[in-house]
Formats: sequence, C-alpha cells, structure tokens
Amino acid sequence: MAQTLEEQINTVERALGERMIRHALTIIRPWMNELGENADCEDAFQSIQHDYEELFRDWLTSEDEEREDKLNRLTGATYRLADSVYASLRLHRGLSPEMHGFNGDNPQSVVRYFSSCIRFRDSDFEWLSAVLNDESQSSIALMAVASMARNLRECFNERVFLALIDGINAANHVVGEQCLANVMLLLIHYDVRIDFFPDIQKAFMEAVGDSEEAFVTLGAIIRSVKMSLRDMLAKQEMTLEDLPEELRNLLDASSQSDISVVSSWMPGSETEYISGLIQILPETWIYDVLVGDDPERQRMIAYAYLSVGKMDMFWNNSNEAEQWLVKKLRSGKATAIDYINYGHCLLLRGDRMMAFENYRQARQMCKSAKEFFTLFRPDRNQLVDQGVPVEQVYLIEDQLLAK
Repeated sequence: MAQTLEEQINTVERALGERMIRHALTIIRPWMNELGENADCEDAFQSIQHDYEELFRDWLTSEDEEREDKLNRLTGATYRLADSVYASLRLHRGLSPEMHGFNGDNPQSVVRYFSSCIRFRDSDFEWLSAVLNDESQSSIALMAVASMARNLRECFNERVFLALIDGINAANHVVGEQCLANVMLLLIHYDVRIDFFPDIQKAFMEAVGDSEEAFVTLGAIIRSVKMSLRDMLAKQEMTLEDLPEELRNLLDASSQSDISVVSSWMPGSETEYISGLIQILPETWIYDVLVGDDPERQRMIAYAYLSVGKMDMFWNNSNEAEQWLVKKLRSGKATAIDYINYGHCLLLRGDRMMAFENYRQARQMCKSAKEFFTLFRPDRNQLVDQGVPVEQVYLIEDQLLAK
C-alpha cells in the first residue's frame, strides 16, 4: 500500500536523521514531478544530488577531514528542500490553505493566519517583530507566537523558528516565556534535524545566555505541570481579567485558571505528547546544553522525572529516590505510580514483603489490572538490570493480577 504524504515526510525525516540523503531524494523527486516545473527546487535538487555523489566517490578513494561537516551541510540543505517542496505539495493538494495576509487588529485573523499559513512573507516577520517589541501589543503577540509554534509542528520553517527564538527576549515577559516554552518543546521534538541547522542552535544559545530561566522551564516541561497563565500574569501584576476580551474568549472557559503555554498548540493529548518527549529528552541536544555534566542540575532533573513517576535517573541511586518518595507518601498526595516506585526501591534493597505491600496499595488505587500494569511493566527491564531475578518480577505480577 502506498504511503500517505504524512508517512512520506516522516520517512524523509527519519532518513535525514541518519543522513541518508539519497533515500530522502528518492521520495522528494516524485513530489517535484507532481508539482511540475520549478527552477529553484530543481536547481537545489540537482546540486544536492551532485554534491552527495561526489562526496561518496571521495569517501571511496580518500580521507577528508571535512567530510563530516560537508555531509552535515548537505543534510541541512536536503531538509530545506524537503520542507519547501512538502509545503508546496500541501498547497497543491489542498491540504493547507493558500493565504495572502491578515488583519493585525483582528485576533481571530491573526490566529488563523499564523496557525495555518505555510508561506510567510517578509512583511509578516516585520509585523511580528514590531508587536514583540511593543508592550501595548502583548496580547496579540502572545496569540501570534502560540499559533506559529503550532504551525511549525506541521510545517518546519527555519525562519519561523528563528522568529520564535527572537521572541524569547520580547518586551513583555509573558510573551517571552511563551516563546521560550514553545521553542524548547520544538527543539526537543526536532532534536535530530536541529543538528543540521547551526543558525538555530546559535540563536537559541544567544537568546538564553546564562539565564536560569531556560533550565527552570525544562524542569516544568518534564513535570508536565501546567505552566499557568494566571501565574505568569501575576509576575506582571496582572490577572486574566486584565487581558483583552478577544484573548479571553480564545481561552478555554473551563480551564481559565490553569492555561498551559504549551497546550494551546499541541495536538492530541498534552500528557501523551510530553510523555513522548520526556522519553527522548536525556539524549537530546537541549538536555546537553541546559543540564550537561552539572551534578546539581542533574539531581534537580532527576527529581523532576521522579515527580511524574519516572525512576529513569534514580535506578542507580534508589536510596535517594526512596527518601523523596517517603515524604511524598506521608503527604497524603501520593499516586499509584509513587507507590509503585517506592515498591521498586524497597525491592532493590531486599525488602520484598514491604515492596509487595506497596505494589498492592498501587493496584488497589488503580481501576483495573490493565491500568496498574500499564504503570508497572515499563520498569520490568530496569528491575532485572538492577539484579531482581525475572522470576520474582513475574511472581509479583501474578499475585497482583486478580487483586
């Protein structure tokens, strides 16, 4: 069965993540054929193809210290070509609307345009820069950057990414925090391809500088805690009621007291999406930049993971995790996953009876065996790696199936 366009772009991105340029070009070629004559795209395609074949021939016969850099640059160029052709193909097939401007005084027009347009003009970026640096335009700027971030998930655009990074230092701090959170989520999501866009890396580093704010935001993303717009406004001595009526109307009335700066553009389940990012985060460029080898930051991030039920960074230091979990259990606010993790800690130090009691408590808190094992079974391999015989793990599960 032929792949859908979405499946094809995902294949292209996976291929380029491994710098498999020929494989990506094989998919891009039919796209270009469907679109018809386009001199700019054709020239770019032929240039990439020629340079890649030349680089491969050189690799067969000689050593070149700059080959890795050349391959990275070619991969970046292929990404740009793929993004451009993909955007054009979406327009051609009617999957994205052809848009030719917006009314900057109309919030609905701004949201529609910046969330849907895939061919921005120079004047759009000039307008955005102006509102980002105008305190009186903070509400409209907030809507524009949130919409652009949502759009960027669908259609990657290097210039849009750079515009969001510029917004990190917007005149209004609330807008800046919106940009920072969105940019960091996108950097995590696009970690592999960002390796091939040095301008984005450089711009982000310059935007955050030595600020602690980016690290704090990383912790907030991991915890999946709603980054409350009410709290952010409080920093500016404002309330939701101080926002323009048109902005309040765009917010979900049922959750106005707990608006996430990231949920406004994330598709599907926010929890599911962030959970997916957390799984890959320790291996990403953004983690290396903001955490690196700093032991105190590593410890803080480890606790951030533990706060959402993930023992990921404490398996080799379960005693410290146990101390934190004891306090959580005593607080009366513990969840099933907290009891499971506490059980893990007890099991690792050999207290099987108390470990089982905590697993049983977690099982009773869950509505079904399926709900419990969804939480428990992802840790099977880690328990075994830490020395728990696999037969003991199965024995525990067997006893909890019908509880």
